Amino acid sequence: MSAPAKAPLAGRLAARAAGGAVRVFLVLAALFWLLPTLGLLLSSFLAPADLNREGWWQVFAEPARLTTGNYADLLANDTITGSLLNTVAITVPATLLVVVLGAFAGYAFAWLEFPGRDWLFLIVVGLLVVPVQVALIPVSELFGTIGLFETTAGVVLFHTAFGLPFAVFLLRNFFAEIPRELLEAARLDGAGELRLFARVVLPLGGPAIASLGIFQFLWVWNDMLVALVFADSASPPVTVALQQQVRQFGNNIDVLAPGAFLSMVVPLVVFFAFQRQFVTGVMAGAVK
Repeated sequence: MSAPAKAPLAGRLAARAAGGAVRVFLVLAALFWLLPTLGLLLSSFLAPADLNREGWWQVFAEPARLTTGNYADLLANDTITGSLLNTVAITVPATLLVVVLGAFAGYAFAWLEFPGRDWLFLIVVGLLVVPVQVALIPVSELFGTIGLFETTAGVVLFHTAFGLPFAVFLLRNFFAEIPRELLEAARLDGAGELRLFARVVLPLGGPAIASLGIFQFLWVWNDMLVALVFADSASPPVTVALQQQVRQFGNNIDVLAPGAFLSMVVPLVVFFAFQRQFVTGVMAGAVK
């Protein structure tokens, strides 16, 4: 049997050059994407006078200008530090509720038989296209009537309601790919639906559940519109608190820069720490 013919030398060199050019382009694109983050980080370590005199790039020529005084001012600002805690108080419950309720509903739509199941799932899919802005006024009136307007619970409930359609869609498609034989074998061993869900479905659905949790966490943490409408103005989350600082203290850069960086670095750390689970879960759940 004759050996396969090798590609011409010129072709191999061209392929390597093209691959190298793609890598260089991707690296440059990544650096360009990270440039605003780098600028914000360096700005947070510059005194306001230095930052107003020149841009953040001056640190490359004069690194001695870097200072941690801005972060000391940030920790002394009760509005910003309190808003970070308020953001955690909103983000964690909204993420957990969406993950738990979405997992139960996704399993029900994937493996339980009940009247109107397919029609209900079509309604859930249809809710994916409903924009948040459409619900702001009617939900505001509803929350005002039942006493949830300008409360943390109201913000959590709003984020949960708008996060559930995507959660159900993602987890239902992922759970539906579990082999039926595996579930039937567990049922033959005497496992009930709750035990089957906890012992079989949840471990297998780990990537999708992790990706859903990351997606919901990033969305709620970075949200400003919903928080601006429904959150208590006396105890706002960090996005609203920073916006209020801009409105009231336009030159308060020594608080704004480190506060903005801290509010951004948390979701960045979460995403990069779990990016593999995020990509795996979304790709597996979105395409059946």
